[in-house]
Amino acid sequence: MQRVAALFLPMWPIERLRRAERHAAPPEPRASLAAEEQPARSVPRGGGWRPGARWAREDQLGHVALPPDGDHSQFLPEPARGGGPTRSDGGGAAAARGGKPPRPSTTGYGGGPPPRDKLGEELAPLITSIRDGNRVVIAAACPQARALGLAPGMALAQARAQIAGLDIRDADPEGDQVHLASLAIALARRWTPTVAIEGDDTLFLDLTGVAHLHGGEAAMATRLRHMLARFGYTARIAIADTPGAAWALAHFHQPTLCPSGQHAEAIAPLPIEALRIDPAAVELLHRLGVTRIAQLAAMPRAPLVRRFGAGLAMRLERALGRLPEPLHPVVPPEPITVAQRFAEPIATPEAIEHWLGMLVPRLTAALEARGLGALRIELIADRVDGVPQRIRVGLARANRDPLHLLRLFTRRIEQIEPGFGIDAMALHLRRSSPLGAEPVTERLDEEAAPDLAPLVDTLATRIGLSAMWRSRPVESDVPERSVARMAVLDPPARPGARTRIDDIGQLDRSPMLHPWHPEWPKPARLLARPERLDHVMAELPDHAPRRFTWRGHAHRVIRADGPERIHGEWWKRDAERASVRDYFRVEDEAGRRYWLFRSGDGERAVTGDLSWYLHGVFG
Repeated sequence: MQRVAALFLPMWPIERLRRAERHAAPPEPRASLAAEEQPARSVPRGGGWRPGARWAREDQLGHVALPPDGDHSQFLPEPARGGGPTRSDGGGAAAARGGKPPRPSTTGYGGGPPPRDKLGEELAPLITSIRDGNRVVIAAACPQARALGLAPGMALAQARAQIAGLDIRDADPEGDQVHLASLAIALARRWTPTVAIEGDDTLFLDLTGVAHLHGGEAAMATRLRHMLARFGYTARIAIADTPGAAWALAHFHQPTLCPSGQHAEAIAPLPIEALRIDPAAVELLHRLGVTRIAQLAAMPRAPLVRRFGAGLAMRLERALGRLPEPLHPVVPPEPITVAQRFAEPIATPEAIEHWLGMLVPRLTAALEARGLGALRIELIADRVDGVPQRIRVGLARANRDPLHLLRLFTRRIEQIEPGFGIDAMALHLRRSSPLGAEPVTERLDEEAAPDLAPLVDTLATRIGLSAMWRSRPVESDVPERSVARMAVLDPPARPGARTRIDDIGQLDRSPMLHPWHPEWPKPARLLARPERLDHVMAELPDHAPRRFTWRGHAHRVIRADGPERIHGEWWKRDAERASVRDYFRVEDEAGRRYWLFRSGDGERAVTGDLSWYLHGVFG
């Protein structure tokens, strides 16, 4: 007998937004041009994955593809008995029947306390909006908003007029579907091999032959609900003999475990909307006085087919188990791996290079079949003594050129210690990206732009990708904030969005100013932090220093230019409201040029303490 579980996520879009906000990473600090390299760490500062965790090891071996939002719930241990969240379903159906409502949920939804931010403040009611024709309507609403009378399908203007202080976000149906598919793939890898997506908020799990592996159907449903609740998702699970009956019980009934063979009696008192039929047919049936599935099941099928079509009767028969309802399961992508075992161990660089030349084309052929390009590849050479030798190669841009990949590996063959011999070699694809058609030059007499990706890959193989970056200008008056790092192959910033025809900003025809003033060139090397100078002799308030000492060496200035006055960014920090820097370009007797500044204008003490600093060195 088939057993199917319907996993209903009633607040999936809202809770996905909440989870993304809770786990949003803080913005990285802007690094100056000469920022020092941070020491390498096996664990990121502030948390992250643990080396040796089960899911981390499996991801390194290519057996696990994590969801896009970084959800690793299927690999974490279950909570201790009695320490997990309570029931996460709402009590609306039980209250409507006069029964005892369930206990409040500890996840912040379904009758529990309202969600709060990191500071403990109560969050505003959250809704998402989407355009429906000429109207903007509510796509999803949190429990707080629903308690205030807001529901999906209501006009957004009416919601704003009814309740002030709403937190309104744009709906992301495509993103919700992608993350739901990632959840389905994660469940298919961990819980049951057959997981199908039904609509925008429901998953079907075929439990036939797998429930006993998780302690039975009831224990499996409890563990699934607790796992999702631990990560902020409200779940309602119903188990029945047919997908239609399980869907109806999960959406219109308390989450339940329907005994085998009793699904028809369980769904009989439910409304006809539980059959997933067309809304027009539902409205017509209501006019005819048919509101329950039991009433519809008692009617002859031939008049129903003539009046409503075959779809209504088919939905009913499938829910009752008289017609099969096939599931269309998601298929988890298999990792790409090519391997070669040897009859006799190999130990020479020539033999390793030869077999790399055999494995790399096989790997690129598999990548081409899937339309992918490699971003990270790992070579594992198994020695006869059981000590594997690993070589990891990363690429700045997706690539599947076999000659380029082979050159990257052959440059690092000397890192392999064959020992008593290598009896197997394997190439594992650790990270990939879709690789489609690349743009070509249209004109025959025009040279194509040089491709820097092979050069970057070659240099990164020797010095590491973290040691390579480009500088980009940032609109800021403070020099150390006017430069930021960017990846070597990052595309240039996109121009701003086009303004409307009636936008008053179009009256300004002046060109955009460059972030760095061309009349005051910046030094080739900007120090991470300005370094204080000693024994400075200068005439106040507008003259450059005559001599100074930097890092224990005295310098006598023979030429100088300046000052270039830079005020603090008072609109960002109150402490910089009165701060002033006067910059000078100076040249010493040895021909070396420096970029110095004095803190303060030389007249008012509030602008600075008149100390001198060296901020950069010219080429």
